[in-house]
Amino acid sequence: MTAPMLPPIAARAARAALLLGVLAATSGCALVQPVQPWEKGVLAKPEMSFESDRLDTNFTEHTYFSKEAASGGAGVGGGGCGCN
Repeated sequence: MTAPMLPPIAARAARAALLLGVLAATSGCALVQPVQPWEKGVLAKPEMSFESDRLDTNFTEHTYFSKEAASGGAGVGGGGCGCN
């Protein structure tokens, strides 16, 4: 069974609405400003980290290490040049 065909005007309107939706969704990405140097102190506070409890994070990393027999890879690495 095939889908019913839309009239040409309705098809154009649907394409235009889709295009406008995509443009509206992606235009918000252009408004992101880089972090200014004076704002980095606020971002470095412990309450701004992704991990809520350091002890729990250590326990989870230990469990992963014990099961996978591998360590590391959970933090931020260097750029591949060996200068980390």
